[in-house]
Amino acid sequence: MNPTSPMTRRGAAAAMLALAAAPSLARAAMQTFPVVGRVERLDPALDALIDADAVVEQVLDGFTWSEGPVWVGGKDGFLLVSDVPANKILRWSPAGGGAVWLTPSGYAGPETNSLREAGSNGLILARGGLVIGDSGNRCVSRIDLKTQKKTVLASSFEGKRFNSPNDLVLARDGAIYFTDPPWGLKGDWTSPYRQTDYSGVYRLGTDNVVTMIDRTIEPNGIGLSPDGRTLYATDRKSGWVAWDLDAKGAPTARRQFVDRAASGIDGGDGLKVDRGGNLWASSKDGISIFTPAGKRIGIIRADDVISNCELAADGHLYMSSNHRVIRVKVKARKLAF
Repeated sequence: MNPTSPMTRRGAAAAMLALAAAPSLARAAMQTFPVVGRVERLDPALDALIDADAVVEQVLDGFTWSEGPVWVGGKDGFLLVSDVPANKILRWSPAGGGAVWLTPSGYAGPETNSLREAGSNGLILARGGLVIGDSGNRCVSRIDLKTQKKTVLASSFEGKRFNSPNDLVLARDGAIYFTDPPWGLKGDWTSPYRQTDYSGVYRLGTDNVVTMIDRTIEPNGIGLSPDGRTLYATDRKSGWVAWDLDAKGAPTARRQFVDRAASGIDGGDGLKVDRGGNLWASSKDGISIFTPAGKRIGIIRADDVISNCELAADGHLYMSSNHRVIRVKVKARKLAF
């Protein structure tokens, strides 16, 4: 058809009227995002979780260091992401774009020389709100999603302050497991501000009583299996470890889940577990996808480091990647209790 014909002009006019009637939806539909990575298929089993030709794209930029993404609501919901050094939580959605949701997200003063990262880190939905690894305040806190009021849930164990709570995961019974490396403190592992000589993995019960899971590893990311009987964590020294849990959520045995030396996978930060029990784990390669048996079947590679990820209700895996947030379309779905 001739592009200048009356029919074509009428079609264009109708399209413009449709855009004017629903501008936010039009903006979302018309958005194009920079491509910043790719998917590497190591095993055909990956096809059930993500397409090998799926596009990795950047959706938000401008972070000092992005961490702990969490999706709030259904497919038309929004993403919250920590900027840990900047002491902010940002909100992003396809229709609304990005904006600061909360500042300060962590430590609010007075001036202190003890902190390397004053803001929030890991974020999860729990206790009827947003529960955060409150790195700057050295505690686990709950934030009301409507009022943004913060309540401290736990700040110490056996009379000693936590280092800087990092990542968290919600259990089926309402308990919260979390890791406590010293990344938020100046000097991190050699920080003079530490009150413990270990970095613990803890369980926060529904009564806010804290119990120890492990004090012998150097933990970071954390996740639970679909049946709630296996707890996973990133160990800076060895790779990824797993604990068997009893019916009360206490550990009965620990084993190596993925051995860094044997696998050749370097680094490790946050992780998520999907409904099928597969782990989506950060490493220096990007996001490595492991089966429940510990076999790596694929890698999501980007052109910058990835710290953590979130399986969102809109069908994407969102990843915090240094100064930005990136995403890729996936078939896997989030495990949530």
